[in-house]
Amino acid sequence: MPLTRNVIVDREAALSLIDELRSAVPEEVRAAKRISHDRDKIMEHSQEEAEQIVARAQEQAAYLISERGLIEEAAAQSEQILAQAQADAAAIRNGSDEYASSVLNDLASEVDRTLVAIEGGMHLLEERRAAYASSLAPASQPALVATPDDDRDDDHLPGVANGNAQRGDDWNRDGRGRR
Repeated sequence: MPLTRNVIVDREAALSLIDELRSAVPEEVRAAKRISHDRDKIMEHSQEEAEQIVARAQEQAAYLISERGLIEEAAAQSEQILAQAQADAAAIRNGSDEYASSVLNDLASEVDRTLVAIEGGMHLLEERRAAYASSLAPASQPALVATPDDDRDDDHLPGVANGNAQRGDDWNRDGRGRR
């Protein structure tokens, strides 16, 4: 073993090895550069895709938020329209009830007046019949009272059948006999 750290190398073999390394290294360097460049392209493409995905997600979120806002606004308007319709319906019902009550009260008043007129007509007819019956009877004989079997011919008088006055509900409005 030599006492120095120096080594004897075959010069031709070392130069040949260096030439081989020089020719091999540029190919490896080019492959590494190509891989690095491809990696950069892939990263750039991935970044663009990620940005597009984020942009679409933001658009979708904005759409959903605006759609939800529209839905909430539509629901609020719907509730407001429904409340107004119910209030309008209640007002119409109240107005209709008041009108119907007024008409019925007027009708009741008219019926009461008509009933008073009918009762007056019936009373007048009874007085007339009594006067007629007393005019036919001789002064010495009491007036005859008509019975259901009486054959007198006074059916031509309104409301009188077989000599008997009919009840007031058989008279029509103008006092001309049965309805």
